[in-house]
Amino acid sequence: MTEESSAYLRLENRHTGEVLELRRRSQNGQMILDIAGTLPAHREGPPLHIHHLEDEEGVITAGTLSAEIAGERIEAGRGQGVRLPRGAPHRWWNQGDQPLAFEGRVHPVVDLDRYLQAVFEVMNAGPQNRPPLIYLAHVALRHRRTQTVLVMPLPLQAILFRTLVVLGTLLGRYRGTDWPGCPTRCMGAPQVAAEDA
Repeated sequence: MTEESSAYLRLENRHTGEVLELRRRSQNGQMILDIAGTLPAHREGPPLHIHHLEDEEGVITAGTLSAEIAGERIEAGRGQGVRLPRGAPHRWWNQGDQPLAFEGRVHPVVDLDRYLQAVFEVMNAGPQNRPPLIYLAHVALRHRRTQTVLVMPLPLQAILFRTLVVLGTLLGRYRGTDWPGCPTRCMGAPQVAAEDA
């Protein structure tokens, strides 16, 4: 990134070492989310998921990205571009021996930055591969029209997540603002001055 780091929202997954830096900007009247990230060697990125309203595209700046996009497996190395169209189930990882780095953008940005901020908080609040499901369910239901993680059949996931949110509400887990993924704290990336071309 070329700007000061304070101009970005920095997210880090303490279990995988994945780091994302995000910022919003206006370009030709459209809100864009700039995204840059790194993932250490031999690490998994996010699980299979869908962005329903946002297109994601980027360029690999170091290492090799392995990905599954709409059922097709690809690999992209330094200088190669990757496109993740809205509605296409996808996941990515770094199976190489070198750290992976990439830069790209999401457009039109809806809520991916707020969603990622909440998910990273929830993931960091629990042990590796065991995020606190009551909080993960809250994030998933809040963003269900824009983002979907495909961890189980969708009808079962909908029932489970709704049940967990009811249980979390009854247990008082969502009171105040000091809980993982709380929407009042997950406000997304900062917006920089317009860069209309």
